[in-house]
Amino acid sequence: MTTRPDESLARIDGPWEHRSVHAGNGMFHVVEAGDGPLVLLLHGFPQFWWTWRHQLVSLPAAGYRVVAADLRGYGASDKPPRGYDLPTLAGNIAGLIRALGETCAVVVGHDWGGLAAWTMGAMAPKAVHRLVTVAAPHPLRLRQAMLTEPFGQLRASAHLFGFQLPLLPERRLTRKGGAGVGRLLSAWSGPSWPAEEVTRTYQDVFRIPTVAHCALEYHRWFLRSQLRPDGARYRRLMRTELEMPTLQLHGALDPCTLPRTAQGSSRYVAAPYRWRLIEGAGHFPHEERPEQFDTELIGWLDDPEPDR
Repeated sequence: MTTRPDESLARIDGPWEHRSVHAGNGMFHVVEAGDGPLVLLLHGFPQFWWTWRHQLVSLPAAGYRVVAADLRGYGASDKPPRGYDLPTLAGNIAGLIRALGETCAVVVGHDWGGLAAWTMGAMAPKAVHRLVTVAAPHPLRLRQAMLTEPFGQLRASAHLFGFQLPLLPERRLTRKGGAGVGRLLSAWSGPSWPAEEVTRTYQDVFRIPTVAHCALEYHRWFLRSQLRPDGARYRRLMRTELEMPTLQLHGALDPCTLPRTAQGSSRYVAAPYRWRLIEGAGHFPHEERPEQFDTELIGWLDDPEPDR
C-alpha cells in the first residue's frame, strides 16, 4: 500500500531554511539562504521551489539573499479554492516581498512564475528592482504568438487547451504515480534531463492533495479570461512599458515556449534589456544547464549598469 503524499514532501533538506510567511490573505512556504540584496525565485509548472536548488547555492555564494517560494496552490503553500489569476498572484508576491522585510527585490520567474514576474513589472513596479524571466514570454507576446502562429506557438501550447477540461487533466497528471508529470518534464526539456530521481521528486510533490487542481487553475484562467472583461482589463494593464532593467533567459531548444515567441517581448521594456539563449537547454535551463545559467544571471546582477 502506498502512502498518500503530503506537504512534508516539499520540505526538502539542504543548505537553506524553510519558513512559512503570511502575505496576500494566505501563507507562502518559502526557502531562504544567504545575506545581501533580496533575489526572489518563482517556479513554474509542474514544479515547486526545489527547481531553484542550484541557485539557492550559487546566489548566496555570490552575495545575495535568496528566497524561493512555492506559488499559491503548490508544494507547502496555501491551496485556496480561487485566486489563480496573474493579477492576484502578482499582488500576493508583492505582499510577500514586504512580508520578507523588503520594499523591493530582484524577481526571477520561470514559466508561470515568469508570467507572474512580467505582471508584477507592470502592476507592482515599485516591488521589482530588476526583472528576470526564464522560458516566459511577456503575456501579451505569448497571446499574440498563439493567435498568429497556428503551427508555431499555438501548436506548442496545445496542452493549455487540454487542461480546460474538468477533473480529467488532474487525473491524467497524477495517476500511476504522477506519470503525466514525468512525460511533460521529458517532453519539454533538452537531451539528458531529467534524471530519474529528479522526475520522481516532482511527481511525488505534484501528487499532494489539490496541487494538480490548483496548478491547472492558472492555465484555465489564462485561456478563459481571453473572452471575459477581466482578461481585457488585464491586457490593458499589461501594455505598460516596464521601467526596470530586464534580463530574459531562454533555452535554445525549448519546445513549450518557443525562443522566437519569447524574443518578441523586448517591445514591452523601456529600460536596459538583455536577451540570452542557453544553448543545449529546453524549457528548464536553470536546471538543465545550471553553470551556464548562473554565469549569465550573476554576471547581469553584478553589473551596476546592465546593457541594452
